[in-house]
Parts: sequence; structure tokens; C-alpha cells
Amino acid sequence: MNSSQPPLYLAPVNRLLRQNSWAMERLRPYAGKIVRAECFPLTMLLGISEAGAAIAASAQNAPAVTIRLTAGVLLRLAARDASAWNDIAVEGDPQLAAALNHIARNIRWDVEEDLSRVFGDIAAHRMVEAGRKLDSWGRQGADNLARSFAEYWTEEQPLIANRADVEQFNRDVDVLRDDVARMEKRIERREGVKGER
Repeated sequence: MNSSQPPLYLAPVNRLLRQNSWAMERLRPYAGKIVRAECFPLTMLLGISEAGAAIAASAQNAPAVTIRLTAGVLLRLAARDASAWNDIAVEGDPQLAAALNHIARNIRWDVEEDLSRVFGDIAAHRMVEAGRKLDSWGRQGADNLARSFAEYWTEEQPLIANRADVEQFNRDVDVLRDDVARMEKRIERREGVKGER
């Protein structure tokens, strides 16, 4: 890639920021700082402009924040798995990291607006509605399938323990641990008595 050309990811990032102007306002105090995002095998380097937009950044400058995630975590985020946020490694400036976290969790892509530029307003609206219905149907189907597997594996073909069994197992382990501790004390006392003879 020619070094004078901006990276390809800058345009979509800035389009998303412009659609959510509050995010640009949130980034303005961090003008001049660099953010590095790594998701193997890709790395993105973004500088923050005075206006709060993303600008090209040099790899020679140290990033203020480094974000590392895997493709699996990225897919979980796309599937709206809230627990995936806990699996993202973040290093650097805590205030900038907090601002980026807030933006990432709350930013919304206006798909319909971008599609309307290519296909027109009516077609874009219909595509987005169809996408929403398909997404809802897919999530409901995945939820039903997961519930069916969980029920099968806990009730009919016990591959997964149910909550009551796990709690009972934990209580049994505690009792066993206490019994072993008492037995060790008895053995120590008997050995102490034998040693005195």
C-alpha cells in the first residue's frame, strides 16, 4: 500500500463517527493520541483529530491505548454477547480506554441511511426490515435450539449436570474435605502419642 494513502478502514470508521456525533465529542479531549486495535492477523492504528475524527497514525508513535481481541470475541460481539466485552485486553490510558469502551458499547450504525445512498429509500427500508426479521428469527431459533440441547443433556442424556446436582456435589466435597482434615488431625495425634512412648 502506498504510504501516502490513508488506510482503508478510516473511511468507514469516520462515517460511523459522523452518524454518531456524540462519539466525536467524546473523543475530542484525546486529540493527538493514538489507538492501536489488534485482531490477529489485522492491526489498526488510528489517531484522533482535533474534531474527534479518526486519522491515519504512524506505527512509529507509541499508542496511548492498545486493544487486543480475537476473531472469536469479535464474532461474539457481533452476536451481541455482552460477556464478550470481558475478554478484550486493553492497555494504556484508562480515561481514553473508558471513552472508547463507552463509544463501542453505544455507537449505532445507521444501515438504512448507507443503503439508501446505493439502492434508494424504499428499497433500503425494506432491506433493513427484512434483515431485522431475519435476525430476530435467527436469534429465536438459536435460543430454542440451545434450550433444547440443554434440556436433552441435563434430563434425557445427562452430559451436563443440573444446578441441584452441582450444588449437592459441592456440599459433598465440603463434607469430604472436613472429614479428611479431621482424619489428618487424628493421625497426627496418634503419631504424637507413639513418639512420646
